[in-house]
Amino acid sequence: MNKKILVTGAAGFLGSNLCKRLVVDGFEVIGVDNFYTGSKSNLQDLANNNRFTLIEHDINQPLNVPCDWIFNFACPASPPHYQKDPIFTAKTNFIGGLNMLELARANNARIMQASTSEVYGNPLQHPQTEQYWGNVHTTGPRACYDEGKRVVEALFFDYKRMYNLDIKVIRIFNTYGPGMDPNDGRVVSNFIMQALRGEPITLYGTGEQTRSFCYVDDLINGIVAMMHSDASITGPINLGNPIEFTLKELVETLGTVLGRKLNVITMPLPEDDPTRRQPDITLAQKELGWTPGVDLATGLKKTIAYFEQFVQ
Repeated sequence: MNKKILVTGAAGFLGSNLCKRLVVDGFEVIGVDNFYTGSKSNLQDLANNNRFTLIEHDINQPLNVPCDWIFNFACPASPPHYQKDPIFTAKTNFIGGLNMLELARANNARIMQASTSEVYGNPLQHPQTEQYWGNVHTTGPRACYDEGKRVVEALFFDYKRMYNLDIKVIRIFNTYGPGMDPNDGRVVSNFIMQALRGEPITLYGTGEQTRSFCYVDDLINGIVAMMHSDASITGPINLGNPIEFTLKELVETLGTVLGRKLNVITMPLPEDDPTRRQPDITLAQKELGWTPGVDLATGLKKTIAYFEQFVQ
């Protein structure tokens, strides 16, 4: 518990939830964020905590902070955010990742990379295992994020091979819960906000495309378990809920939780939007003893309660 932990992307959805958990666990935490998409309001609960420090910094610039562990979670994560400035997104993955690897090397620190299920692209294998190399459109509008995450994974393993750096790589599947940006353009936040405003739900494509939704507390448990695991467990390891839902089923579940039928309008499917997404978490179960436990309806109730503050 005397470890000094640095979390990049600390003011984002996952970063802020992770910082709160680490402080509760008794660690000294240094949060780093440039507030490109993150919000200081996500860290209000830690503002007066003497075990938490927040630094405004863009990891595209080198950083010199003594630390024992690094969680690299800095990167725009939703399509509208990472496509807004795709060059910046790619730079944050490669240059930012490189800077954090150099910081870890200078401190002989353990470092975790928050990678993504998007490295699998529009998968031809289902469910997706860590051994699958993916089906990514390398020049499409999502490539800045998909390929950015793939290249930072490559960097991490090159640092392991060249410098024997203590690395961890996780691939995060769709996650939702309190702390999400209500305007981030992701499917859960979109659907909940439209429902709370009494608007019809915008369903892209046929609604038969699938996602697997992991509640944020479950994911944080997996992240922490991975960071505490033996150095021989480098990953990549999938972290997500393996229960697959069509987007139509998500709408139906949301309607059930709200106690009313939701109206739906359909729109064309965005370019390169994956049609199926489901993690194989066999490796996480075996190596980390981790399995998510919060069902979709329960998680949606908690997320709705959080989002109600944003509805006028």
